[in-house]
Parts: sequence; structure tokens; C-alpha cells
Amino acid sequence: MAISLLKGGRVSLSKESPDLQKIKIALGWDTKTQNDTQDFDLDVSVFLLANGDKVISDEHFIFYNNLTSPCGAVVHQRDNRVGGDGEEVLIDLGKLSHKVEKIVFVVTIHDAQSRNQNFGKVNNAFISIVDEGKNKEMARYELNKDASASSSVNFGELFKEKMSWNFKAVGQGIEGGLMDFCKQYGVNV
Repeated sequence: MAISLLKGGRVSLSKESPDLQKIKIALGWDTKTQNDTQDFDLDVSVFLLANGDKVISDEHFIFYNNLTSPCGAVVHQRDNRVGGDGEEVLIDLGKLSHKVEKIVFVVTIHDAQSRNQNFGKVNNAFISIVDEGKNKEMARYELNKDASASSSVNFGELFKEKMSWNFKAVGQGIEGGLMDFCKQYGVNV
């Protein structure tokens, strides 16, 4: 049974599955569309960070226009524009560059400002961490309404600590959109 995390909660993935090699990060959501005139398009972006919480290079920013990390360890699987079982990211820990200390998963509402959309209009948003080798969900975090006024949210972080991989449920939103996260993590856009 998967560990259900609250905001700020952490789990040692290496402890839960000592032979962990491949991880699937699944992000999903439902949108409230009955009162909205336009559909929602939520996108996942992945930042591969070195020590100091900055991307190793611009190519280590994974999103719908750059689907694979330079080392081939992180692969964005799809861009789902209709909600439900949203988007997936596959991670091969064995291929991951030794420079990667943290991997951040951000979900952004595309054109949120012009469409007057935010996470307050998104239901059942979650991030799930799956041991791909065993096809077993290890942990899940369901976003609460703390980020309801935001158009971009850091859902969670996969990080290395003392040679073990851990996951932290973050749930921190910002109103400025993906560009603010890019600036924070040193992506040249």
C-alpha cells in the first residue's frame, strides 16, 4: 500500500524499495469546466538540479518541448490536455548524472492569466511515485487548496541524501507561472 503524504511529508524511497532503479512519476488532476468557457491545459515540467538548487544546464529542464534529459535518464512521456491520469515522467536512477542532487516536479496551467484560471479550479490533483520495476505505487501526495490562487505549483521533489533517494511533498504555488520557477532554478529563457 502506498504511503499517503501530507504537505511537507517525506519518504525514503530507497528504504521502501532497496533495489529501486526505475521510477514513474504520475501526475493527475480533474478540472472544473462547467463554468469555464475554455478548457484547461496543465503541463508538467521537471528541473534537474545540482548542488545549490540550480539546473545543471538549460537542457536539464524537461518539459513538452524538451522531453529527454541529456543523459537519457529522465523522459517526459506525454502532454495530456484533458486531465484525469495527467502526465508521466520516467526516471532511470542508474543512468542519472552524478551531478543531479534534486529533481523538482512543477505543474503549470498553460495561459492561466489570459484564461483567468488557477489551481482553485482544479480538483483531485496528485503526484504519485511508482516503482516501475515492481509496478507498485510507493507514495502519493494529493494537493490541497493551499495553492488555489496559483497558476504554477511545485508538487514535489525527488532528492538524494546520504546515497539514498527520497521524496518530499511540497505543494508550493506561485502566481507568476513557469517563468518564475525557471528564474528560481537558473534556466535561461
